Amino acid sequence: MLALTILGNNSAIPAFDRNPTAQILQTYEESYLIDCGEGTQMQMTRYKIRRSKLNRIFISHLHGDHYYGLIGLLTSMSLLGRTQDLHLHAPEALEQIIKLQLLVADTHLCYQLHFHPLKSEGIIADDKKMSVECFKVQHRIECWGFLFREKKNPRKLNAERAAIYEIPSAFYDKLQHGHDYVNKKGTIIPNDEVTTAATKAKSYAYCADTIYDENLVHKITGVDLLYHETTYLKDLHERAASRYHSTTHQAASIAKLGNVKKLLIGHFSSKYETLDAFLPEACEVFENTELALEGVCYKI
Repeated sequence: MLALTILGNNSAIPAFDRNPTAQILQTYEESYLIDCGEGTQMQMTRYKIRRSKLNRIFISHLHGDHYYGLIGLLTSMSLLGRTQDLHLHAPEALEQIIKLQLLVADTHLCYQLHFHPLKSEGIIADDKKMSVECFKVQHRIECWGFLFREKKNPRKLNAERAAIYEIPSAFYDKLQHGHDYVNKKGTIIPNDEVTTAATKAKSYAYCADTIYDENLVHKITGVDLLYHETTYLKDLHERAASRYHSTTHQAASIAKLGNVKKLLIGHFSSKYETLDAFLPEACEVFENTELALEGVCYKI
C-alpha cells in the first residue's frame, strides 16, 4: 500500500488557507516526508501523521517554501524524545544551515541525524520495502525530483494454507519468490497451492519546482502517480517560463507524454484566491488529473 497525504499545496507565500509545499508518502510500516515548507509540523499534527514512522526526509531545493519548516520539525522531534535515527536527503548546502541553526540555539538533537547530500542522479535510498531515486529538474537553483518505487515479493503467501501443509516459516520467503516446497517425505507442495500472485508494485514521482522540460518524460514514464507543479494557469506561460515554473497544460503534457496512470497538480501561485480553473485546464490535455488538496490522502 502506498498513500500520499498533501500537507501543503501553495507556492512561495502561504495564502487563502493554503500552506507551502510538503507531502507525506506512507506505507504500512513507515513514512517519507517530501519537502518541508513553513507550518509542516502543524499540518502533521492536524492530519494525525505519526512522527514515529517518519524515517526519511527529502528536500528538493533550498527555496524557503520547501524547507523553512524543517528546523522546527527536527527540534520538536528531539523535544518529544525521539530516539530512532533519521535520514535527511537534500542539497549539500543544507547541512551547514542546519548545523548553524543548532549551534546558535545551543541545541543538541537526542537522536542521530544522518545527512545525505544530493550530488548525482540515481538511487539514494534502498529500504526493505522502498527504493528512492533522485533526478535533476530545471529550476532557478539546483533542484531535484524524487522517484519512489515500492518493493514487493512476486507472490503473496497464504499462511493458513502453508500451515496445513506444515511448511516451516523459515521457508516462507522462498515461497514468496515462487519456489515449491519439498517436505520430509519427498512430496512436492506446488507453490500455487500456498501463494497467489502479488499485486503490481506501485510507483510515485515527485517533480518539485521545474520549468516545462520534456527531458523529464523518460524519468517518470509509466508511474502510477505523478506530481508536477502547476504554479500558473495556461495563459501565463511566459511568466511561468521566466520564473522557471510550469502551467496546467505543461504539467498535463508531461503526464501524457510519460503515459502515467494519474497526474496530481499543486504548488499554486498565491495570485489565485481559488483553484477552480486549474483542474479543467489540466484535464483538457490529460483527463486523469486531480488537484493536490491539503489534508487529502491519495491512494496509489
